[in-house]
Amino acid sequence: MNPQTMNAAEELLLKAQSGELDSEAFIQQLMEVSVFMPIYEKHQIGGLQPTTGDQAVPLTLDDESGQKVLILFTSPERAKNFVRDFPGYGGGLLAEFKWVIEKVGVGYSISINPDSELGIDLEVGLLQGLH
Repeated sequence: MNPQTMNAAEELLLKAQSGELDSEAFIQQLMEVSVFMPIYEKHQIGGLQPTTGDQAVPLTLDDESGQKVLILFTSPERAKNFVRDFPGYGGGLLAEFKWVIEKVGVGYSISINPDSELGIDLEVGLLQGLH
């Protein structure tokens, strides 16, 4: 049974998983779709954002080998259950995958929709030279 897809990013993931797209075509098309990147938010006081730095801190984890893995989702809804275990990452931003790679860099592996059957892991080398 195929999971229900909610947007273009999920349609793309489904095509890649089913073998309809090779990895090169998948990455090229992925660059054009929006993804959700959980961002760490410091506690707000009285509804005001603290002014200490404007650098967004994306959710990253370390894999078994110590490599940093950037955690992304195809939508904020897909992120809800996962980020529950990471206090401060309740918010985030929707952006084109290409923009995320330009801002974060290619020195990370990437996990899109971790712990979901509609997820995929991209090794760090797969994105080299693409941004």
